[in-house]
Amino acid sequence: MSEPLIEPLALLHGPSAAEAVAAGQAAWLAGGPTAFALGRVIGEGAIRPVRDLPPAALARLTHAPPIWAGLPGDRPLVMGIVNVTPDSFSDGGVHAATDRAIAAGRAMWAAGADVIDIGGETTRPGSHPTAPEVEQGRILPVIRALAAEGAVISVDSRNAASMALALDAGARIVNDVSALAHDPCAPPLVAARRCPLVLMHMRGTPATMQGLTQYDDVAADVTRELAASLAAAEAAGIDRASIALDPGIGFAKGAGQNEALLARLPVLLNLGCRILVGVSRKGFIGRLSGENEPKQRLPGSLAAGLAALLGGAAILRVHDVAETVQAVRVWQGIFAPVRC
Repeated sequence: MSEPLIEPLALLHGPSAAEAVAAGQAAWLAGGPTAFALGRVIGEGAIRPVRDLPPAALARLTHAPPIWAGLPGDRPLVMGIVNVTPDSFSDGGVHAATDRAIAAGRAMWAAGADVIDIGGETTRPGSHPTAPEVEQGRILPVIRALAAEGAVISVDSRNAASMALALDAGARIVNDVSALAHDPCAPPLVAARRCPLVLMHMRGTPATMQGLTQYDDVAADVTRELAASLAAAEAAGIDRASIALDPGIGFAKGAGQNEALLARLPVLLNLGCRILVGVSRKGFIGRLSGENEPKQRLPGSLAAGLAALLGGAAILRVHDVAETVQAVRVWQGIFAPVRC
């Protein structure tokens, strides 16, 4: 990314945000409800009032990203996770059977999920690839069943053949942890299908990524690397407005880097896309809380997810849908009345 990155600082929420914006002392971040009063040009170090920031960069940060996937844009979205795998780190393979996966997706949809994200390949650190035909055997019956009931489905896959069959089965969205870098057939497929897309930041592969955690500035480096993925997608003919970006919490990030990235999440809004964040049950929550069992990390997952919303995230990808929907509704009830 050749243009300077601005890091929004002095974030404001609630009535104080609206008052500061009205007084010309702050600007809405990605259209609100968070505002920011200061900004730092990354690489320069100086902190400036919003009125003294470069106009083009300020415009990028304040403009509300386009509506994504035809879903509501006036509130945070919740994406429920259904891992149809025998070895998921977060749920121990509880949804590996087709009937259980369908039941889980149905319950998430009833609980208020906006999207159900269905995956058939484990991508936790150190994992190795799953054959596409095995992945397809896991996910396609689940996608068909839930799509037939009206659920909005995203397919969590990095294989073009699996993406194509999933879209044929009723999925509407592609969610690729490799940001379309794994399979050279994926970019032209997504472009041809004109489907909404999630590009996630990761370095290397799930098997190698935790050896690739050297960053000069984790927030700036992740933003620039996502900018490169975004540019490659656009070059392949994919509409920028159809793309959401995921910073890849837990993927090629070491101890302390996930927390730093979440704390500085507004930097990603320089790219002008909706931000999707997946923190649910992740390892950094266990390190911070002392809870070793992923299924027992709901309170920490909610805390991290709400922090991401305050930093400008628009979509939360979670295992515990009902609890997250309730938390998000309360969050929205507090902050939505002062949204720009």
